[in-house]
Amino acid sequence: MRKKLAAILISGTIAVAATQPAQAQFGFGGIVFDPSNYAENVLTAARTLEQINNQIKQLQNEAQMLINQARNLASLPHSSLAQLQNTIARTQDLLNEAQNIAYQVSEIETAFNEQYGEAAANGDFADMIANAEARWRTSVAGYEDALKVQAGVVDNIEGTRAELSNLVSQSQGATGALQAAQAGNQLLALQSQQITDLTAAIAAQNRAQALDAARRASAEAQARENLDRFLDYGSGYAPTTVTMFR
Repeated sequence: MRKKLAAILISGTIAVAATQPAQAQFGFGGIVFDPSNYAENVLTAARTLEQINNQIKQLQNEAQMLINQARNLASLPHSSLAQLQNTIARTQDLLNEAQNIAYQVSEIETAFNEQYGEAAANGDFADMIANAEARWRTSVAGYEDALKVQAGVVDNIEGTRAELSNLVSQSQGATGALQAAQAGNQLLALQSQQITDLTAAIAAQNRAQALDAARRASAEAQARENLDRFLDYGSGYAPTTVTMFR
């Protein structure tokens, strides 16, 4: 609209200037009208209007640039951090509930030094039987712990699926680079949580199998010791003189 107005003013000015001599002046009721001066003023106004239009376009472009920058800097309105932390904490709690022998190097070393391997053959028969029973209970508890961790991991699947769907929707609806990057980072964090659950399940299962294998090896060591003690006849038979009749 502004361009059309400027074009009309310029056209009219050129037409007036073309029909009047350069220095011609005339007046009405004491008012003097100078066509050349009028044409010059109209041209100046048209140029000013064009400059204003250019400035308006520049301001509009700058405003759009600021809007785009604001979108790129806008934070994602959704955060899955709390949900991921709660899920990992639940899995960690299940691991911390490990019975008899925890996931700690010092406790494992102490238990194996006292009950497993060559230690299974130490002590009297009552001690060996008590240690064998303790090893059996530890093995059963290890399988129970593994089942609990696996059940917890399976229970986390539904929450993980819902959070994954939510994050994908947030990523697709991101309005700027920052929101897209944050959605991507949260998706990577969710993947890490799934890997953590899988690692916990594998560790618990391997722990149960290792405890059972150690129990069987200790039972063999105890059996060999029991056999050696059974076959130990002491100093053997020594003949002596016996008088049957006097």
